[in-house]
Amino acid sequence: MRKGLLAIAAISAVTIGGLSACSSGSNGGSSSSGGSSKPEVGVILPDTKTSARYETQDKPNLQKAFDAAGVKVTIQNAQGDATQFQTIADSMLASGVKVLIIDSLDSSSGSAVITKAKAQGVPVIDYDRLTTGGGANYYVSFNNEKVGQLQGQGLVDCLNAKGTKNALVAELNGAPTDNNATQFAKGYNSVLDPLYANGTLKKGPNQSVPGWDNAQAGTIFEQMLTANPKMGGVLVANDGMANSVIGILQKNKLQLPVTGQDATVQGLQHILDGDQCMTVFKDTSLEAKAASDLAIALAKGQTPSAPDTTVDPTNQKNVPSVLETPEAITAQNIKDVVAAGGVTKADLCTGAYAAKCTAAGIS
Repeated sequence: MRKGLLAIAAISAVTIGGLSACSSGSNGGSSSSGGSSKPEVGVILPDTKTSARYETQDKPNLQKAFDAAGVKVTIQNAQGDATQFQTIADSMLASGVKVLIIDSLDSSSGSAVITKAKAQGVPVIDYDRLTTGGGANYYVSFNNEKVGQLQGQGLVDCLNAKGTKNALVAELNGAPTDNNATQFAKGYNSVLDPLYANGTLKKGPNQSVPGWDNAQAGTIFEQMLTANPKMGGVLVANDGMANSVIGILQKNKLQLPVTGQDATVQGLQHILDGDQCMTVFKDTSLEAKAASDLAIALAKGQTPSAPDTTVDPTNQKNVPSVLETPEAITAQNIKDVVAAGGVTKADLCTGAYAAKCTAAGIS
């Protein structure tokens, strides 16, 4: 996590024929070179701790999208530090970028960046995560309630496949400060709450994990399991936290249905092992392409259209949006993630996983 990203963009006349890749710095920044010596688009991603996807999927997909358009971009990662996030944004704005793409760590720091950008006439695109109350010009993400619905139904299907009746279900939600986590929970609870109400399932412990922190998720779940040793399944909001949950289950010699999100290599390998029943794949190449298309148009002074609308829950304003469609992933369709380029076969099917990949139809 799904589980998801910040950017700044500025565009001038660019000679596509002169496009080539530039170096990456120690802060995770990178740029593509065009006809201008300065980056035209700035992207700020949130961290590398909560999910591997930001560096392994989003960053290369964004780089590829801007390179294909011949637009110079700088992509940096705030490494989970809100102060660093704002420092990066200040630097990008000072460099003269015309568009910012950001994946805010929290609404406070994200809103501060949006306010500064707007004061300089720089439009902002919220990427993957809506900065609630921030007033970004556009929002690009996935249908996050649908993500949650897939997780909820996935857990139900896994419990049914195991023949588990009246299972006690624990829920480990994402960060309480993240609007995405709220939307995910709304989605999976729309599936689970009716089953709690009619007695098909039993509602167990339910807790949010500050900052999507994987280590805290493990500690919280261990406390849940100690208090509820007859737990039947675990709704976990993303793969990173699911890995921590699986570690605690293995420590206690248990194997229960566990959900996830982001279709990371680790999460997919857990599915191949039978330790995680499903994840949600969000094809970030689609998200990156949508964000870059908006940024390029904005940098050219155009007013791009967006087919969707998202209501900001803080100010109740409509935000023009592009929302892509997520896909539930189980052992039966892991090959879809490889085929789409979400992960490589080489990374996924290493060592003992080679035979398991073959059995899963990954060629």
